[in-house]
Amino acid sequence: MEDTKNTQNQTSQDHVEQSSQEHEIRVEKVAKMRQAGIEPWPEVKHTTARCQRVTDEFVEDSDTLQEYTVIGRVVAIRLHGKAAFIHLQDDGNKLQVYFQKDRVGETSFDHLQHLVDVGDIVWVKGHSFKTKRGEITLKADEFSVQSKCLHPLPEKFHGLSNVEIRYRQRYLDLISNPESRETLKKRSLLVQACREFLIEHDYLEVETPMLHPIAGGAAAKPFVTHHNALGQDLFLRIAPELYLKRLIVGGFDRVFEINRNFRNEGISTRHNPEFTMLECYTAHENYQFGMNFVEKLIKSMADKVCDSKILKYGDYELDFSKPFAKISIKTAVGNVHNLSDDQMTEEVISDLIKKHHIKLPKTNMTINEKIYLLFEETVESTLIQPTFIIDFPIEVSPLAKRHAQDDSLAARAELFIAGMEIANLFNELNDPFDQADRFKSQMESHAAGDEEAHQYDADYILSLEHALPPTVGFGIGVDRLIMLLTGSTSIKDIILFPTLKKK
Repeated sequence: MEDTKNTQNQTSQDHVEQSSQEHEIRVEKVAKMRQAGIEPWPEVKHTTARCQRVTDEFVEDSDTLQEYTVIGRVVAIRLHGKAAFIHLQDDGNKLQVYFQKDRVGETSFDHLQHLVDVGDIVWVKGHSFKTKRGEITLKADEFSVQSKCLHPLPEKFHGLSNVEIRYRQRYLDLISNPESRETLKKRSLLVQACREFLIEHDYLEVETPMLHPIAGGAAAKPFVTHHNALGQDLFLRIAPELYLKRLIVGGFDRVFEINRNFRNEGISTRHNPEFTMLECYTAHENYQFGMNFVEKLIKSMADKVCDSKILKYGDYELDFSKPFAKISIKTAVGNVHNLSDDQMTEEVISDLIKKHHIKLPKTNMTINEKIYLLFEETVESTLIQPTFIIDFPIEVSPLAKRHAQDDSLAARAELFIAGMEIANLFNELNDPFDQADRFKSQMESHAAGDEEAHQYDADYILSLEHALPPTVGFGIGVDRLIMLLTGSTSIKDIILFPTLKKK
């Protein structure tokens, strides 16, 4: 294993040295171009078609020559004496272009041979035909360089296999890796489908602050910054929840926001400190409505963008054609540990926590909190098919309303798919006295060392005192959902520019 790693490191180093030499050669070509009166980065030249259109519009045995002007990046060059073939790429599509010395002229052909490189962006005018091998091709009448590329494009190994290059230089990944391009393009289409579904159901898209005076709306460690003019610390938002609910108080009965959240936590295949979240709030509905709506939303996104309702994700096949399961947190724990509800005593749960070497985050935890901890550590990863977990302990739901039939539980659900939490939803707590008491309890936890506990937000309590109607809210981790719908097992593959450690 170590030998393989050393070989890869040496190969990468050799590539860097070769790239540096190639860069010097291309810089010299820039000087030669300017000596010949050719601007390496000229003003724009317009086109009549994209590469794909040339192929789509080709008519066999037509008496009329179809003329086009196109622009694309050179991804391959083949020289054959007084002729040459190049492949242009635009928007992920490729087109072959054929050059004849007699047709484009000796000077232009000489420039093509000696000054144009793979990676350059060129403009070409010509007409389409089909080669003897059956490939639709553009026969060039004239061409010009539109932008000179000073570095070689990565070879297949470096461009497609080296994840360091893929994430740090995403533009190279997009040029050389069609799979990455399609995945990231699909991300945009999925977000668009999500937005369209919500707007079709009469939800108003809004924007709320990114800088918060109090870190709230979720249990997470915030990033802290400082505003010089105000002379105060501010927090990059960990969630927009408390501001969106203020809008419900103000009379916007259906609102949503798709935007960034920031959490000062670890980086992994499922976590990025800057991530996209959908949060949506509906007045005069409850979490039963919320579960049904979330299911419809996700299925609608999959139907619009994905090819099938059965999606491959790692070793799993995820079935989005069936109704999503709904089970209580106790039932989920019991299923994994072969326990009935009656067997879930303080002693049994504590023994299981010790058996699985789970560290207690604080002392004096209630049995419900311990069951939740056991669920997080041993059950979440087993929930592969879409499953709503319900009946969460009220202690771990500081912003949720109490369950109407059991005040020790929250009227809350979480959606899990492929072992990941995808959505969190609950009836919003609209009793200002209850909310104030829970904020105080969270402050005690914070004082005891829980960095993720909520601070007391007096302004939010004031908004509740102006009457928040019965409301259900849900949040969906957009990045994780897109991972599932594109079959991407790393969050870095579906974020254009993921957070990386500085070189």
